[in-house]
Amino acid sequence: METCIPADNVLDELLALLKLEKIEENIFRGNSQDLGFGNIFGGQVLGQALSAASHTVPADRSAHSLHAYFLRPGDPAMPIVYEVDCIRDGRSFTTRRVVAIQKGRAIFSMSASFQGAEDGFEHQEDMPDVPGPEGFLSEIEMARRVADKIPAAIRNQILCIKPIEIRPVNPNNPFSPKKMEPRRYVWFKTIAKMPDDLSIHKYMLAYASDFGLVATSLYPHGKTFWDADMQVASLDHAMWFHRDFRMDEWLLYVIDSPSASRARGLNHGHIYTRDGRLIASTSQEGLIRHRR
Repeated sequence: METCIPADNVLDELLALLKLEKIEENIFRGNSQDLGFGNIFGGQVLGQALSAASHTVPADRSAHSLHAYFLRPGDPAMPIVYEVDCIRDGRSFTTRRVVAIQKGRAIFSMSASFQGAEDGFEHQEDMPDVPGPEGFLSEIEMARRVADKIPAAIRNQILCIKPIEIRPVNPNNPFSPKKMEPRRYVWFKTIAKMPDDLSIHKYMLAYASDFGLVATSLYPHGKTFWDADMQVASLDHAMWFHRDFRMDEWLLYVIDSPSASRARGLNHGHIYTRDGRLIASTSQEGLIRHRR
């Protein structure tokens, strides 16, 4: 059984995981983390790939979008090599392509675009009227209430303090799910202060953006990824960064699923600061295969 990392160190461990080691020009290596599910968490490769791309662009250019595909399950017992292709360095935009490799095969690919600071028109969709994070249980606190139902092999990993605190507003019991409308509200932030470098906050947000997206498409069907007859996995992921933010301040993730068909569920997300600024948007299609 895994031993929990002390709470004081758990965020530092994640920051180190996303930082990467440069092993050659435009080639980086990252370690893997095992969250207990046998495969690498998709948010890990999203965050590490954006980190790798960010290391190859000028400091005055910041990521504004990424488009990614999850190609093969990753092995959490092995490191990942990230190869960055410097496709274009334009006057306003910089484009990078990243391939994540394990055992000589691509497990993930991503294109990312970076832009220098520029003024322009402003508008945004208003944040929904959702209560603040106070008064809601964290996912860890909720998990402790059903600890006896969590498989023993991963129970300790699930119950350990995490670097990002997640407080669902309208959770569904994973072991006794009810049919709900496909809309989810989640407050989240890191458990401690982060460095002031905006690029670090962006690849930390990319890491966190994979939490809960696919699960939302299961809400109307009364199913969760814990069900033995379900095969659930992220297939692709797109993300747009609109405004500056901090990951160590509360953010609201608003997720909805407009469609599910052919064993796939589509999900959209909007991420707001507590004062209502829309700072990022996401889209993801996930495999939600019901094995009857």
